[in-house]
Amino acid sequence: MKFHYVSQSKTGTMNTGDIEGADKHAVLMELRDKEETVLSLTPLSEKGSWLDVADRFLGKVSLKEKIFFTHNVSSMLSAGLALSRALSILEKQTKNKLFKSILHDIQADIQSGKSFSQSLEKYPKVFEPFFISMVRSGEESGGMPDVLSEISVHLEKTYTLKRKIKGALMYPAVVLCAIIIIGVLMMIYVVPTLTAVFTDMEMELPASTRFIMTVSDLLRNHIILLIGGVAAFFSGITWLARTEKGTRFFDWIIPHIPVIGGIVQQSYAAQTARTLSSLLSSGVNMGQSLEITRDVLQNVHYKNIIIEAQKNVEKGETLSIAFKGATRWYPLMVGEMMEVGEETGKLSTMLLEIAHFYEEEVSAATKDLSTIVEPILMIFVGGAVGFFAVSMITPMYSLMEGIS
Repeated sequence: MKFHYVSQSKTGTMNTGDIEGADKHAVLMELRDKEETVLSLTPLSEKGSWLDVADRFLGKVSLKEKIFFTHNVSSMLSAGLALSRALSILEKQTKNKLFKSILHDIQADIQSGKSFSQSLEKYPKVFEPFFISMVRSGEESGGMPDVLSEISVHLEKTYTLKRKIKGALMYPAVVLCAIIIIGVLMMIYVVPTLTAVFTDMEMELPASTRFIMTVSDLLRNHIILLIGGVAAFFSGITWLARTEKGTRFFDWIIPHIPVIGGIVQQSYAAQTARTLSSLLSSGVNMGQSLEITRDVLQNVHYKNIIIEAQKNVEKGETLSIAFKGATRWYPLMVGEMMEVGEETGKLSTMLLEIAHFYEEEVSAATKDLSTIVEPILMIFVGGAVGFFAVSMITPMYSLMEGIS
């Protein structure tokens, strides 16, 4: 494999180039034998996921790219590089034209005297409030490398969590798409042959058979009308999802879907706890931490719980009260463990423990999801095939009896 590396020699000289090795570990050992401190090591053959490629094509900065950015800036600052120099190196490495332009602008801002956080604020669609607040706390405390490392860990955990959930849902989605495609082909090419026989014999057909024949006729003779209807349906769903009531409805129903809902609730518990822990441990005050956490969460009902927690804190009450009263959305243990953290004065540590616990729970649940979904899909497929077979074979038996 070929890797691109950035390293620093014992004399402080920066080195960059390409190197080949059996794997990442072998390359690291080779560079360390040369007394080089490795700051960045990137596989040149790594193409990334199709989502990363799509983001790059659409002019977006993927979460994976931001993880790489924060991790490497942290490493370079720890090695004693100036921030502008670190940004210059990363600007040369990135293949994303949008991100390359952003890094160039940030570097220019820093050289002109602006702070890192002020430069990041110009790009709210790339760097979230959480990211900017963490960086600002690092500037104030003087611990920028540690803060950037914490951001990198936070983003990596978020990325891993999302990837696991999407990966778990990919299998049933592929199976359902395959079923729909096969069903459409059968309706277009198989059913019309049988329909012609039934029509010629002027048979009285069961309701299920007439239903399949109607669907087949729609697919063959009114395909444009059918596509228009499907497009109108999904357009209506999209429009509804953008309204206030629609948003509240969909945000309510998703965490309550059987099987999937539990994973969603655990995911939100992990995301909330990790975000709060990262912010509080970096020195951000409780009020601002809750405000940023509210913006990070995508579900309106979870946002409302955070708003309630903000009100409680402003009144001098504990953070855990709001979470203990929201067991329909957060697992009961979240509020209880928060309360223990408040009593012991180790809230940030306890929040991190909550995040670790529910990240592991999501990981285990996503692994088990395919085991649970597989028999459900088999039952669904079997039911669909059985319905089709019975609907089309029953008239055939009647036809054979009539002939005999």
